[in-house]
Order: sequence, then C-alpha cells, then structure tokens
Amino acid sequence: MLANSSAIHVSNLGFHYGSAVVLRDVRLSIRAGEHVAIVGRSGAGKSTLLQLIVGLLKPDKGEIRIDDAPVTGPVLGATLMFQRPALLPWASVADNVVLPLRFSGALRRDRGRARSKVLALLDQVGLADRAEARPAELSGGQQQRVALARALASEPRILLLDEPFSALDPEMRAGLRADVRRLAQERGVTLVAVAHDLADVASLAERAIVLGGVPSRVIDDLPLGSDAATILRARMTNLSAVA
Repeated sequence: MLANSSAIHVSNLGFHYGSAVVLRDVRLSIRAGEHVAIVGRSGAGKSTLLQLIVGLLKPDKGEIRIDDAPVTGPVLGATLMFQRPALLPWASVADNVVLPLRFSGALRRDRGRARSKVLALLDQVGLADRAEARPAELSGGQQQRVALARALASEPRILLLDEPFSALDPEMRAGLRADVRRLAQERGVTLVAVAHDLADVASLAERAIVLGGVPSRVIDDLPLGSDAATILRARMTNLSAVA
C-alpha cells in the first residue's frame, strides 16, 4: 500500500432512499493510489456511492472497507469535493483554504507552518496572487481551484470528486482537471471521480466503473488507455439496454 493513499473495497452494498432502492449488490475494489471514474446514467446512484464510501451515508446492507477497516462513519483521510465549491463568502481565499487545518488543530499548534502550507497550495493551483481576495472576486474556475487547495490541505489519502467541473467552460474545465490529476499523482492519493463528461473521465482516470440497471449495480469495469473517450462512448451508448 502506498504511504499517502488508501485502498477501497465495497462488497454486497445496498442502499435506498425511502421506498426507492438506489443501489443493490454493488461490489468493487480500488487499489491504493489508483485513479478511477464512476460513470452511469443520471440517477444511477453515483454521487450516493461516493457519500457511502466517505461515510456520510450508511448502507442498508453490505460493507465498505478502507485499508481493511470497516467504514462506520466519516472517514479520516478522505475528502469529498462537491459540484459547488461552497466557499465562505466573507473569508479570504487563504482563510477558506486553511479551514481543515483550523478544524484539525494544526493552525493553533503552528500558525506559521499552516500559513506556509496554505500559500504553497495556492501556488500549486495557480492562485498565489489571490490569497487575500474574496470568493466573489474570483471566476468559477478559480473558486474550484480554491476548493481543490482546501481539499488537499488536510493531506487526504483518498480524494473523491462529485462533478466538480460541471459548471465550468471547456477551457477552465480542461485546466482544472489537469491540475487535479497532476496534484493527485504528485501526492500518490487514491482518486475517485464521478463525471458525466467523457473528456473528464478520459483525462482523470485509468479505469472506469460503470453503474447500470434498476436498482444500480456494477455492470462493467473498463481499463482506459489512449483511446478512453471512444471506449467510453461506445459503452455508454449501449447502457440504456442493460436491465
């Protein structure tokens, strides 16, 4: 196992909202340090699966294990980035990024070190000169870069992405996903991304796990190579035919 990453194992997972069964008998494994995308039709339970993995939701049946330890609540060392950056509008960029260090007590223990870490992260996402700006002064892409820096501030072993590029224009989207993959690779973290856009999947992941059927289950597990977008497009075209 890589020192800065964690393995994920999901077995016989089931989950429902009210009377609607969303996931049934979901089984998958993700190696430590691997970059994986979860794809499928709208409503297939992709975002729900991310929240189950990180411990924000509890399954009805089955089990999730992180490094052989069962998930029974929010997982330390796992960070989930949502579609919206959810920045504090009254706080500066630097103060938004430092939040995980404030909650963990690292800011209190060594304020100078925490500040240096935040500035280094902002430099790595291309926002070194916007540390004192407010979120309203930033573009949508810049706000997501702040959210990415904040997600990395806690040094997670697992980084989960729930469509964080969906509201961005193509140029911003391409730049941000390149930064996400680069920073994840540099840190050796396990990356799990939910995405509808096949270009996002092809850029971020080395493997695609496909959810399909009603209720949803894993119906395919595709290695992605240089022609990832073509492979995915062909598979997704046939997805509606899967029961």
